[in-house]
Amino acid sequence: MRQLALNDNKYYMNIITTRTPLRISFAGGGTDLPAFYNIEEGAVLSTAINKYLYVTVKRHGNLFNENYRLNYSESELTNTLDEINNEIARECIRFVGIEPPLYISTIADIPGSSGLGSSSSFAVGLLNALHFMKGNRVSAAQLASEACHIEIEVLKKPIGKQDQYAAAFGGMNHFIFKPNGQVFMESKSIESKIGSELFDSILMFWTGITRSADSILQVQQNNTESKMAELIEMRDMSYELSNVLDTVSDIVKFGEILSKGWYRKQTLANTISNPQINQWFSRAIEAGALGGKLLGAGGGGFLLFIVRDENKQRVRNALSELKEVIVGYEPRGSIVLPMQG
Repeated sequence: MRQLALNDNKYYMNIITTRTPLRISFAGGGTDLPAFYNIEEGAVLSTAINKYLYVTVKRHGNLFNENYRLNYSESELTNTLDEINNEIARECIRFVGIEPPLYISTIADIPGSSGLGSSSSFAVGLLNALHFMKGNRVSAAQLASEACHIEIEVLKKPIGKQDQYAAAFGGMNHFIFKPNGQVFMESKSIESKIGSELFDSILMFWTGITRSADSILQVQQNNTESKMAELIEMRDMSYELSNVLDTVSDIVKFGEILSKGWYRKQTLANTISNPQINQWFSRAIEAGALGGKLLGAGGGGFLLFIVRDENKQRVRNALSELKEVIVGYEPRGSIVLPMQG
């Protein structure tokens, strides 16, 4: 296959597929919401994982009757941009300024609305593909910033900034959200003893429950002023975990802080947990998990635990009705996959 130049127009008329990682958020979730970081500095510790969302964009064939065809969990065939129901797709196309006809499809390793940041991974991955089609190579910082602009400012979603930055940059990072809107990132080394031990110790279980993060986060955002003390404590836990990764090298401490953050998070809104989730969590801890949390906004999705090797089977047995999902570390953010041929 010949090497295609950046300005080779034929290249951009062909199919483009991006691969964008999903993420695990360890601590600080909720402090990346504007209602918090506009008053207090927010901070989140998270990592990209080797579960992905793929976005394919191509010029739609001129024999089709519609200008736009979208295939995701639903199918859409429309002639005008404003008719597109998928808000993120519609506004990403509008923002980048790509003219029709367009075909867009997505496929993911994990169901949506499961607490791994899939909506923002879609926004980042689609922006990456659309920019590439137009002949623009953009930075991870630009992709993250544009995805935040579209989701938070244009679509007015009650979400934070952590997912877009995790998807765009990949790796394990401590993100700092400043009141002036700036985002700072400290990359964490996975090569350290505890970094590799951390991923070896992760057990993740699918609850089978999907939910709208927007509705839960809207309640959290509305409660921010009255829950500032709890949120500050949760933000500070991200610094504690960051310090554990850098200096303490104590997987037991890491698990303890995860659980502490999960218990604190449940005080932010009554929709974050429920009796069934609490029962699963308690059973895992009783079986030997060092700590854990429910990933994402709450209400469903994935349970994550830190477990030593000798107790893993006991925890699996305690949660035998749940499906385990094996995850690993992903150092890269959203990428354009190479053309095959």
